[in-house]
Amino acid sequence: MESSNSATDVLFILLGAIMVLAMHGGFAFLEVGTVRKKNQVNALVKILCDFSISTIAYFFVGYAVAYGTDFLVGANTLSQNGGYGLVKFFFLLTFAAAIPAIISGGIAERARFYPQLFASAVIVGVVYPFFEGIIWNGNFGFQDWLQDSYGAPMRDFAGSVVVHAMGGWIALAAVLLLGSRKGRYQKNGGVASHPPSSIPFLALGAWMLTVGWFGFNVMSAQTVDGISGLVAINSLMAMVGGTLAALVVGRNDPGFVHNGPLAGLVAVCAGSDIMHPLGALVTGLIAGALFVSLFTATQNRWKIDDVLGVWPLHGLCGAWGGIAAGIFGLESLGGMGGVSFVSQLIGTVAGILVALVGGFVVYGAIKAMVGIRLSEEEEYMGADLAIHKVSASPDNESSW
Repeated sequence: MESSNSATDVLFILLGAIMVLAMHGGFAFLEVGTVRKKNQVNALVKILCDFSISTIAYFFVGYAVAYGTDFLVGANTLSQNGGYGLVKFFFLLTFAAAIPAIISGGIAERARFYPQLFASAVIVGVVYPFFEGIIWNGNFGFQDWLQDSYGAPMRDFAGSVVVHAMGGWIALAAVLLLGSRKGRYQKNGGVASHPPSSIPFLALGAWMLTVGWFGFNVMSAQTVDGISGLVAINSLMAMVGGTLAALVVGRNDPGFVHNGPLAGLVAVCAGSDIMHPLGALVTGLIAGALFVSLFTATQNRWKIDDVLGVWPLHGLCGAWGGIAAGIFGLESLGGMGGVSFVSQLIGTVAGILVALVGGFVVYGAIKAMVGIRLSEEEEYMGADLAIHKVSASPDNESSW
């Protein structure tokens, strides 16, 4: 019976890892559909290569930083309990690798390729697992201090703050250091329009992310015994809340509509295991409206050239999710309790600070040493031809 339970848990978390791995295809196509055609190939290559370098960094460094466990032992030891420890690594790796995938959308169309790969390795190897270990493994006594001081540790069931807010705020630092795309903001105060190159690809990416998100959230239980239908329904309610809010606030804009469910899902991650479905719906509604409003402000009022809006989508909606868990997780609002609003607020702010400091240090150092931006000529040509020497849709094709 024990062997059967172990095998079931291995299969359970492996399926979760595969579903979240598929989400990386969603990140890729969301970026492909949003950037201009001359940068579509680069978007596809970046996501795959970022995932690969993230795997190496997390395997050799990051997982040990977060959990104090390495894999430099014999295969007999690694395969104990059916290899559960290995598939758990795979599952958590897909979360870690989401950080560079998030950043990729913010710095699209003007970032150098290899410096970004190096940044991904450092972020996934050091910056992200440092905070991951604090929240999910109790490192440095931070969670114990919150428990003793405010009655509960910081709760982040599936990573609203640990994954999404971290990725979004690191991306903000990278975007600010990189600067806006050439010609995006004009001297007379005007903003050049760069509409999505392919709404179908954008929609495909959003759907891939949305479907995979149910593995992201539900399978964060990590064992079959811990699975909860509440997590699934709360994810569903937040998803539709974000969609409908983005539809209304975004005035039917398809780009906003397809990012709306992602905003809701980002926000519900933290408290999806303790909220009432109505609380999850409200969380998603607020997240969808927040994304549309702040994406518009970011691009037009503050002139921050965050191409896919990853800071408002992941950074701000992720922070809202961390705080929302401390509101709608309370028993007085229909939640399951065991959560403290103050702990959620402090934990969320801590995540933002770690992300900003880490982002500015990593990208600032790379900028100073080798540079992080394409030349003006390369940017005009497009990253596809400048970096990969091929375009997504060649103008002249041989008839043979």
